[in-house]
Amino acid sequence: ISGTVQGVGFRPFIYNLARGFGLTGWVKNNRGGVEIEAQGKEVDLFVDAIKFSPPPLAKIKYLSAQKILPCLEPAPSFTIEPSDEQQKTSATEISPDVSTCADCLKELFDKKDRRYLYPFINCTNCGPRYSIIKELPYDRANTVMNPFTMCGACKAEYTDPGDRRFHAETDCCKECGPVVRAFKTGSGRPEIKEQNGPTGYGAVKEAQYALKEGAIVAVKGLGGFHITCDADNTEALKRLRSFKRVSTRSNEGFGNKAFAVMAASLEAAKGFALISKAQEKVLSSGSSPITLLRKKQGSELPEGVAPKNDTYGVMLPYTPLHHLLFYGAGKGFRALVMTSGNRTGNPIIADNEEAVKSLSEICDLFLLHNRAIEQRIDDSIVRVINGRTAVFRRARGLTPTTIEIGGRIPDSVAFGAQQKNTFCIGTGNTVILDRHLGELDTDRAIEFLSDSIDNRLRLNKVRPKIVAHDSHPAYSSTRLALEYAKANSIAQQRIFPVQHHHAHIVSCMAEHGLNSAVIGVAFDGTGAGDDGNVWGGEFMITERAKFKRAAHFKYIPMAGAERAVQEPWRMALACILDAYKEQAEEVADRILVKVCARERSVILKMIRQKINSPLTSSVGRLFDALSSILGICNLSTYEGEAAIELEAIAAAGTHTGEESGALVPYGYSIIDNSPAVIDTAQMIRDIIEEIGNGVSVGAIARRFHVTITSIITAVSLRLSKESGITNVVLSGGVFQNSRLSLLTEESLLDAGLTPWYNCAIPTNDGGVSLGQIVVAAERFAKQKETRGDN
Repeated sequence: ISGTVQGVGFRPFIYNLARGFGLTGWVKNNRGGVEIEAQGKEVDLFVDAIKFSPPPLAKIKYLSAQKILPCLEPAPSFTIEPSDEQQKTSATEISPDVSTCADCLKELFDKKDRRYLYPFINCTNCGPRYSIIKELPYDRANTVMNPFTMCGACKAEYTDPGDRRFHAETDCCKECGPVVRAFKTGSGRPEIKEQNGPTGYGAVKEAQYALKEGAIVAVKGLGGFHITCDADNTEALKRLRSFKRVSTRSNEGFGNKAFAVMAASLEAAKGFALISKAQEKVLSSGSSPITLLRKKQGSELPEGVAPKNDTYGVMLPYTPLHHLLFYGAGKGFRALVMTSGNRTGNPIIADNEEAVKSLSEICDLFLLHNRAIEQRIDDSIVRVINGRTAVFRRARGLTPTTIEIGGRIPDSVAFGAQQKNTFCIGTGNTVILDRHLGELDTDRAIEFLSDSIDNRLRLNKVRPKIVAHDSHPAYSSTRLALEYAKANSIAQQRIFPVQHHHAHIVSCMAEHGLNSAVIGVAFDGTGAGDDGNVWGGEFMITERAKFKRAAHFKYIPMAGAERAVQEPWRMALACILDAYKEQAEEVADRILVKVCARERSVILKMIRQKINSPLTSSVGRLFDALSSILGICNLSTYEGEAAIELEAIAAAGTHTGEESGALVPYGYSIIDNSPAVIDTAQMIRDIIEEIGNGVSVGAIARRFHVTITSIITAVSLRLSKESGITNVVLSGGVFQNSRLSLLTEESLLDAGLTPWYNCAIPTNDGGVSLGQIVVAAERFAKQKETRGDN
């Protein structure tokens, strides 16, 4: 049996199931999953029960059974045998980390229980999995729990078939398991000493008191450190933002990117956020991701939590230690900020010594423990859009899991994109999309990607025959891919550069098992185009192995290249110039009043003379331009800020007559070139006219969203009539916008087309590596067909 069958209580389940059917034999882990030999009259029923009623956390991908000759002298009972370390099958799924179950929570707060207030309580149904594993198969000896020898009481549970902790590899208690302790920082870079600070729940109480006094605390969690403070303490928020959100483009010296918060319970979260039934289910799930929720007007947390944003990123406690932070003296917290424990651009910190060295500048107290983190991993982020769960960051609780793509795939590796990097390995019938690693903007981040790939390939015993990477030559992931291929003597014909937007579309096709050609709509901020320009507003007739660019948004200059991403007013000025030509300067004087006139004049000259102004078709940059034209955001202090604030303004508008007027699209034209070109100059002129007529910013923002929806539908219908294709796949970071996604889904369905979105796979660049590996596998297969290879 393969799939998610290790670390989920599968062997104890099989043991009790076999005994219930009166069978003899054995069950054991191997590198392929789980192997069983069973003998008795009810073997067929036993196999059916495994298929149709597996343990709650298990996911069976493959089950094969064959009859063998019965033993003349069968074993006296059914047993759990030692794991087979030598098995070389590489498709084993490691279970994701699982939030604390209800049974363990009940024991945690039961004064009569021997694990009362013990911060590492867990059982076969919950607790750390992926973050602690060092080797396969999943046995205690192959995890960071190996140094902790079980006491007599824990050992008795571990060997008792009737106990919930039967063969729970992470079983421990305060007598034999990890210990949490508090450590106050001093001057300089103090070393950690065992005698510093209280341990156990006393350490948690010290952290609670510090948080109440406005302190900033580093908390060692499941996959790394969080930096936390009381979400209602405005001074602590300001201090934290000055460290975590440094920005030279802001007058305050720090940016507006939101902090994630942790609420004590679902009811507590409802105090400051609007939560639907679908969102309740996601928040309370075993993966316990950060979930984007609308702010509850009149009960908001301080502005410093999520400035200029209409949503909070909220999660619930998912470890016993988190639950204890809200217990006793912690009951007064509405929410705690829980932001990644790292310096901007670097991976999340997992090591105690490194945390103290790097975070003492901001953290007043450290809540540490002595259980190592083998696989550092951030929190996952999701959003519920039109009832479906869309994963924006695939990490703790959601990864690693395998994805079936149909057919066999050669041993392979894909290195992903530059931003929101993930990597992917392929083997057998499946691919493994690994966790979110983040931006590759620092040496530490690049090293983290390299080390993570090496570790994953070693763990699953995969030796890649093919390598895939983004076609952008300057990406750090591209450089790493080429270095890896050279070091491992992989031939040039087995190295596959994959166009960025093709990878986006194929990631969604692979997720939903779409094998035939689709109309692909790829909208994002930046991606290297095949013509040397910057793409990001693309319509493609897409197959897994190839694509044809069928339409795109008109090219607009990005004055200053990357500076245009950071300063949306540059894109606004370029759009105004495109729409008004010789009158552009006069229009810009009226619209971009917050931008220095001299700067505007210089940038206009740059654009006209084509100085450092690469062309882009990006819809992400179009959102930026409109945000600036409407006076919402002229300077982005984090990626996507202008578009996020534009969406928030659209969502905050009234739903009266003003809304109905916004349902009519602005003007645009589709020029019949090959590929077709979508010209939005008329839209810009219409919007600026409405600004002059006093139409509200919210109404214009909503009508802009409707216009982009109209363009998607109109172009998709044209392409559908030409090709006969009715499946429309929408991918790219722009579709994280819930308003646009909802409007587009409804519009395409009304037009008789079938829309497909990324759900479990991120629609942003976090899904690109999956697209890369599938494209590479398809092209490799076609190469073999052409050569006539076996």
